[in-house]
Amino acid sequence: MSLRDAYAHCMRMARSHYENFPVASVFLPKHLREPISVIYAFARTADDFADEGDALPAVRLAQLNAYVSHLDTLKLGAKVNDPIFIALDDVIKKHALPLELFYDLLTAFSMDVTKHRYATQAEVLHYCSYSANPVGRLLLYLYNLATPVNLAQSDAVCSALQIINFLQDITQDYHEQGRIYFPQDDMARYGVSEEHIRTAHTDAAMRALMNHVIDRTREMMLFGAPLGSVLPGRIGFELRMTIQGGLRILNALQAQHDNVFARPRLGMGDWLKMIVAASFKKQT
Repeated sequence: MSLRDAYAHCMRMARSHYENFPVASVFLPKHLREPISVIYAFARTADDFADEGDALPAVRLAQLNAYVSHLDTLKLGAKVNDPIFIALDDVIKKHALPLELFYDLLTAFSMDVTKHRYATQAEVLHYCSYSANPVGRLLLYLYNLATPVNLAQSDAVCSALQIINFLQDITQDYHEQGRIYFPQDDMARYGVSEEHIRTAHTDAAMRALMNHVIDRTREMMLFGAPLGSVLPGRIGFELRMTIQGGLRILNALQAQHDNVFARPRLGMGDWLKMIVAASFKKQT
C-alpha cells in the first residue's frame, strides 16, 4: 500500500467516527489534520480491541500485543505492512513524536482489559497518564510547544477530562464493562458501596463522594487552564472551549442532587456562555 493510500485510510476512519478527539476539526490547521487522523486511527482501533465485541480477554490482549510488536518494528527502523502503521511511521518521523506515547496508549487499553478497580486516586491518575495524557502531549509535540510547563498543564486538563467522562458514565461503565473508577478508599471513606452503583442509588453518602471527586477534578482542570492562553489561534480557542465545557459539566453534575448518576446535557445557553468565555484568553 502506498503512503498516500495509508493516509487516506486513516482519514476515512477519522471522519466515520464522532469523538471528542479533535479529528478533522475546523479549528485545526490543515497541515495537522492528516497526522492527527493517523494518531486517531491508531488509538481508535486499539481501543476497539479492548472494549468492542465479545472477544475473550486473552484475545483482546493478543491483539493489543500485536500492536506493541508493530511499534517495536517501527522502533527498529523496519516497516509494518498495515495502513495505520505505514502512515504512523511517516507521522512519527516527520514530527519527531515520542514513540513512547503510543506505547502508553496501548498500556491503557491493556489496563482496560485487566484492571476494573482502583484503590486510590493515585491509581486513577496513573491510568489517566496512559489513557488520556498522551493525546494532549502528542498535540503539543505537533505544535512544537512541548515545554515542561505546557506538558504539565496538558496532563492536568486531559486527566480532568478523563475523570469527567468517568463521572458521566458511572452506571454504563459498571454494567457494560464491570468497571468502577471511583477510588476504593474514597468510597470507603464516604460509606459508598458497589450496591450504590449497581442500583444507581443516590443518597447523602453518594452525593458526598461525588462532590469530593468533582471538587478535586475542578481543581485539576483549573490548574491546566492557562494552557488555553498559550496555544495559538483556533486550537487555543478550541482548548478554551473544551475547558469551559468540562467546568460546566462538573457544575451540572454537582447540581444533580436527586440523581447523581444522570448524564448532564449542555444546552444552547451553555454553549453561548462557553463561546463568550473562550473568546478571552484568560481562563478562570
